[in-house]
Amino acid sequence: MPNPKKYYFSEVYNKMFNKKGQGISINVIIIAAIALLVLVILAVLLLRSGSSVADGTSCTGIGGQCSPSCGDLGDGTKIYAPHPTAGCVNAGDKCCIVLG
Repeated sequence: MPNPKKYYFSEVYNKMFNKKGQGISINVIIIAAIALLVLVILAVLLLRSGSSVADGTSCTGIGGQCSPSCGDLGDGTKIYAPHPTAGCVNAGDKCCIVLG
């Protein structure tokens, strides 16, 4: 007659320790590699365009002129107003843009 405790122990042991490992599928690895490649390409593009973004948002980049007073720039045909966010190199200057 077989020993019931021995049978029970071997059954529990087999269930706990003889499982096959669950690995990551090849599809997940490929998708992760493609996502990492896209992130690297985006990072390189953003780092290279950093200086052109700063130039494009400067006063001259938006078509304005730096002046201590926007009223000094008007010649009778154009009206200048200060831009609220664009800055100038000199601390006392305002970025003046043409209205209209």
